[in-house]
Amino acid sequence: MRNDIVVLAVAFGYLALLFVVAAWGDRRAEVGRSAIGSPTVYALSIAVYCTAWTFYGSVGRASAQGPHFLLIYLGPTLAMLAAPFVIRKMVRIAARQRITSIADFISARYGKSAGLGAVVALMALISSTPYIALQLKAITVSHAVLMNYPASADLAVEEAHFWIDKSFWVALVLAVFIILFGTRHLDASERHEGMVAAIALESLVKLVAFLAVGIFVVFVMFQGPLDLLGRVANTPELSRVLGLEQVPGGATGWVGVLILAVLAFLTLPRQFQVLVVENVDETHIDRASWVFPLYLLLINLFVVPIALAGLLLGSEGADPDSFVLTLPLSAGAEALPLLVFIGGLSAATGMMIVETIALSTMVSNQLIMPLLLRFDRLHLSGSGRLAAWLLGIRRVAIVAILLLGYVYHALIGDAYTLVTIGLVSFVGAAQFAPALLIGLYWRVATRAGALWGLVAGFFLWGYTLLLPGFAQSGWIDIALIEQGPWGLGWLNPYALFGLDGWDIYTHGLLWSLLANVGLYVGISLFTRPTALEQTQAALFTEALHPNLPSASLWQGQTTQGELGELLRRYLGEAAIRRVFADAGDGHAGDSREASHRLITRAEQALAGSLGNASARVLINSVVRGEALDMASILSILDTTSQALEYNRRLEQKSAELERASAALRRANARLRELDRLKDEFIAMVSHELRTPLTSIRAFAEILNDEDAMDADKRRHFLGVIVHESQRLSRLIEEILDLARLESGRLTLNPERLDLALLARRSVDAVTQLHREQGIALTTELDSGPAMVTGDADRLEQVIINLLDNAGKFADREAPRVLIRLAPHKDRYRLSVEDNGPGIGPEERERVFDKFHQLERGGDALGRPRGSGLGLAISRGIIAHLGGRLWADESRHLGGACLTLELPGSADEAPAEAPASH
Repeated sequence: MRNDIVVLAVAFGYLALLFVVAAWGDRRAEVGRSAIGSPTVYALSIAVYCTAWTFYGSVGRASAQGPHFLLIYLGPTLAMLAAPFVIRKMVRIAARQRITSIADFISARYGKSAGLGAVVALMALISSTPYIALQLKAITVSHAVLMNYPASADLAVEEAHFWIDKSFWVALVLAVFIILFGTRHLDASERHEGMVAAIALESLVKLVAFLAVGIFVVFVMFQGPLDLLGRVANTPELSRVLGLEQVPGGATGWVGVLILAVLAFLTLPRQFQVLVVENVDETHIDRASWVFPLYLLLINLFVVPIALAGLLLGSEGADPDSFVLTLPLSAGAEALPLLVFIGGLSAATGMMIVETIALSTMVSNQLIMPLLLRFDRLHLSGSGRLAAWLLGIRRVAIVAILLLGYVYHALIGDAYTLVTIGLVSFVGAAQFAPALLIGLYWRVATRAGALWGLVAGFFLWGYTLLLPGFAQSGWIDIALIEQGPWGLGWLNPYALFGLDGWDIYTHGLLWSLLANVGLYVGISLFTRPTALEQTQAALFTEALHPNLPSASLWQGQTTQGELGELLRRYLGEAAIRRVFADAGDGHAGDSREASHRLITRAEQALAGSLGNASARVLINSVVRGEALDMASILSILDTTSQALEYNRRLEQKSAELERASAALRRANARLRELDRLKDEFIAMVSHELRTPLTSIRAFAEILNDEDAMDADKRRHFLGVIVHESQRLSRLIEEILDLARLESGRLTLNPERLDLALLARRSVDAVTQLHREQGIALTTELDSGPAMVTGDADRLEQVIINLLDNAGKFADREAPRVLIRLAPHKDRYRLSVEDNGPGIGPEERERVFDKFHQLERGGDALGRPRGSGLGLAISRGIIAHLGGRLWADESRHLGGACLTLELPGSADEAPAEAPASH
């Protein structure tokens, strides 16, 4: 399958597939069915970060410098952690201001400065050219390896003329692709949905290809990872490859490259394009923040195994950058090397497509357009003619950028490895970071500070990294990097001012960013921003404010006709209809005054096609007046913030009132419940008092009316009166006790006492009564003392009450009562059981309610056997003594069981008496 015709047919067939996918994506976009409206597609498009450098160069880097390559992917992973804040802010700004590129973004931030935009565009073009050359070099070398293995690919590459160099023709095919799908619309802020869909497909292809070769190497060429690692372990010189000491520059190298990767991920033109400009929904950022790091993990999973296998099996002098191809070739695989070649082609072409679109937009909008606007003749051109001019300029720029990259590759590409070329471009792109990232949060920053910082940083980047590349290529004297210019060692580009021993990228990054940030901050502090700079600073730094105006708001005046003529001249009739429809201001050609919204919308439309700086110049040519200044914007924000604060306070007060109302409702319900309980209590007390009083009155009247009553009957009636009087007294006493308990006025005299002794005394008190009633009373009281703290009289009252209740509710035929006392942990439990019908689970708490009577608790005449207050009073007394009283099922006699529990009182430290009430 290594026939050149087959390889070329597969390669160009793959490129044709990209055309089909891109056309499909564009057609779906035209009918409103976006192919990229998915966060996963967005994450895959971000994977354009993984270029041929990743596909081939990571293995080469790992072969020489161990884990150093991981830093390039750890940086973007860290950057994605901040994506919900930083990238979301950038996306929102770009959508509001119709930003078309990173140059346009920085230009807009600093007062829509045409000069600053031009500098950024020029810097991006220069720093990205080596990167494009890197991709072309990867295509050329990988094709040569595929076709010439096991012969060296170097000789084939050196002897190849450009007309037989496959990368040259690939570049031309890509130029056609980009022209067709990257410049279909003049509005560069509109998404290139077809192109993004093709990029997402390429990300999948390169991932599959790399995983395939990794699995082949580990599980086919070796017997799994253990076999591979075992053979590496037997080769000491290879074991050292994975050591941390292999990282150039030591700890500074780690930190420097990590910072570089974070900054480059956010500032590379192609990354800005897919992260910000091509984003269709800012909520996609949330899923991309973990999907993209996962993609990086997968594509780097087999880097180290492939590098180790290549070092184990590869011939001496073999290029580690080609291990992903030479390993399957050495094993005799036929189809896999072709798949790997296509994977590398995907990685290279994806980067070139996005980078070229971003650079061509910058070239046309930031470099060419401002120059054209200086010619008056252009202002008189026919309707929409300038739009055709701009598209033509972008198309020419696309071809020129790709050819420039090819020339760089042909002339200087062999001097550096893939990774070296990539890192040089990274440091160049990182120079945009201060103006871009600090400008998002620091309102004081000025255009002058950003401009001089960029120029200084870029100059030092060129001196410390770009010029040494020319020296290594033989373009300039190699003495520049060996001895320094004019023999001045302290000016050596790799050891500037005597800073030696660092890896060249960290060294270049340090000096360039030091100068960049220093001038940026220093000059900003000593210069005054213009009104427009202040306005844009407010719009950028407050971008996430929910009520921020969408763009600069104009206070100037113009007519709809003048504005329509301006749009017709530069954008054509379709743009006029779209802008006026969006603004809802009727039709162009009207002499009525244009609304501020229409002016703002027209500026956005021009910015999307020509860039913010040019749009600003054109709007100024027809509008009399100025945009809303920063003070006005801040006033809007302050007013909105005050309104929001008032709303927040109002909501807080409403919530407090709602809580207070709920508390009042609960209190009112409680009062109603208490009132009901009071009525019930009075009714129950009245009933309980009336019963003995009625009996006493009735028998007293009989005695009073019946003088001839015999003596026995008279004694019986008098006995009833005495009994009912005693019952009435007990009831009144219990009511008084209950009132004291509930009001907290019950007086207790706590003392240290023996509960067992007290229980025996209580038993003695009821023994005679139980005997008369035929109740068999059994005691199980431990022989030892059970010392507790309590009021002896009240405790005896409780125990007698429990024994009395047990006797009342015991079985009527053979009543039995059992009293038991036993320690339980640090407490004592006294229980009284009977063999009656017991208390159901649903009644065990209710028996402690005041005046509660069990339905089956009446005597032979159906009268209740008690007042219904004894247990309520007993529970209150026990609770005041720090214990508890509850009802349960009898374990021994099968009836009811009432248990009281009191804490034990230590001999050496008698418990402190409870407070008297």
